[in-house]
Amino acid sequence: MKIDLLYELQMPKPWPKPQSRGEYQVYRKSMAQIELADKLGFDTVWLVEHHFREERSHSSAPEIFLGAVAQRTQNIRLGHGVVLLPYPFNHPVRVAERAAVLDLLSNGRVEFGTGRSTRFEQEGFRIKYEESRAMWKEAMEIIPQMWMKERFSHKGQYFDIPERNVVPKPLQEPHPPLWMAASNDESYPIAAEIGVGALGLTILLPLDRLEQRINVYRRGIKNAKPVGAMINDKVGAYTLVMCADSAAKAREAGAYEAVAWWLTHAVLATTAWEGMQSTNKMFGDFPLLQKYHEGKVGVEAFDHEDMVVIGDPDHVIRKMESYAKTGVDHILCDVDFGHMKHEDIIHSIELLGKYVIPHFKRKGISTTIGAQKS
Repeated sequence: MKIDLLYELQMPKPWPKPQSRGEYQVYRKSMAQIELADKLGFDTVWLVEHHFREERSHSSAPEIFLGAVAQRTQNIRLGHGVVLLPYPFNHPVRVAERAAVLDLLSNGRVEFGTGRSTRFEQEGFRIKYEESRAMWKEAMEIIPQMWMKERFSHKGQYFDIPERNVVPKPLQEPHPPLWMAASNDESYPIAAEIGVGALGLTILLPLDRLEQRINVYRRGIKNAKPVGAMINDKVGAYTLVMCADSAAKAREAGAYEAVAWWLTHAVLATTAWEGMQSTNKMFGDFPLLQKYHEGKVGVEAFDHEDMVVIGDPDHVIRKMESYAKTGVDHILCDVDFGHMKHEDIIHSIELLGKYVIPHFKRKGISTTIGAQKS
């Protein structure tokens, strides 16, 4: 199992004035953390793409951020986790071009993940939510073709592209590994059907349900009709991680308060942006979150249920081994969440690099990108 990092570039309030001063610090600190992770053997750093998500994610142009990362790192792979495909978030030709440039600049280190985003973000671009999956699917089907074909054309429901050579081409042949966001039950069979990796989560999901989703994916991918030239049969899971010298040190660093901020923001943002109907659906999907919101359980319950990972290296290793048993290939560690201090995040990354990553390498649980010729 690979140990990765994931960044949303969060900036909790209160903000300094001007706002950009805080964003400058978030970007600088995140870059320093990633540079350290590159030296310590983390496999991939993933950047989200979100729009209008104040506090929760100020990462609206991940391709630019990852371009900077490419020039300041040597080994860590660069993951779009994920680029948004419904138009006008991004036109598929521009997505193909930018990902290819990033692959060239990084010496072939790109992991290409895609998704649709939230209704709130889509409405900001006047995207019809009901059409977003079909729009995503059409774009996902044609982008690999742009990389593989010298001359490409397409006429579909949403995109009409005359014959052109889409340049440049990515360094990885025939193209970078393909992934998609998999935040619900319906996403896993879709990922399997089109032969791409699934990027899921454990923050709100019990491990038995995650394992059920992965089993559905494993069965389905045996009959994949890949959109690209190869099948990526890997599963990633995103969660909040704080590794400290002891459980007491993690608590002193404010890890549980940071988890509480993340959970509360998830509920309040969904209610404010998408209405109570979406919030009720979220509670139906994630009953522990509803219990937390109603004050029936504390934030520690999410740690007890293995939904977040907080503790010393031995504790973190035990938790992550339970993830590996579900079939997860990549753990996407969000180490910078809530009001965590930069120095505590740096120390967490150091401990993960010193103890956790070597453990999984010694155990032979390490896996490689599942690229199979279709």
